[in-house]
Amino acid sequence: MKLSFTKDIPLKVPYTELNVVGILVNRLSAILDEMSGDRPIVIVCIGTDRSTGDSLGPIIGTSLAKYQSPHFSIYGTLEEPVHAMNLEDTLLHINRNFHKPFVIGIDACLGQVSSIGSIQVGMGPVRPGAGVNKELPPVGDIHITGIVNVGGFMEYFVLQNTRLHLVMKMADIISCSLFSAVVNSTPIHSRTREHAASLENARGRFPQ
Repeated sequence: MKLSFTKDIPLKVPYTELNVVGILVNRLSAILDEMSGDRPIVIVCIGTDRSTGDSLGPIIGTSLAKYQSPHFSIYGTLEEPVHAMNLEDTLLHINRNFHKPFVIGIDACLGQVSSIGSIQVGMGPVRPGAGVNKELPPVGDIHITGIVNVGGFMEYFVLQNTRLHLVMKMADIISCSLFSAVVNSTPIHSRTREHAASLENARGRFPQ
């Protein structure tokens, strides 16, 4: 079912929500079916492993890279992070090497106390650095963000003192959901082959 009447409404769901993976997969699949078309899917996971809270993106990128999927390209892993120092060059590289890519921007963010642990999916780009007053280029046709801690004061300190457990749980959920959504949006013959090849790798690593 198309979600043309709701796709512009941002989704915000706590990582502890019952069936959080199913909720995210449904929204992401509908967006990809409607918007990505035949465009190559490029996932840009922003952040650095030098800060616990800011490591959400690279952890997701590393998890997705393990699938070695032909249906999307990954930029931003724990080994090769995409951060403030190389973000602009990374985006230039993507635009030079992909024809009209459909870019999914992923990043950690800060928010209200009541929103910590929430995963957000929205139209338009993520704006990395906004929470810590940095001017960085926007990233993505759509974005996925995880609220890892409270914002509003001492952002660097807050990010560096975020619980790794929370970041890991959110990263597992986001990477599982996004991979499943991309598989759902591919042609059925490719989907079956992809799912069979990756099932063993995914089994036991993500929440059901």
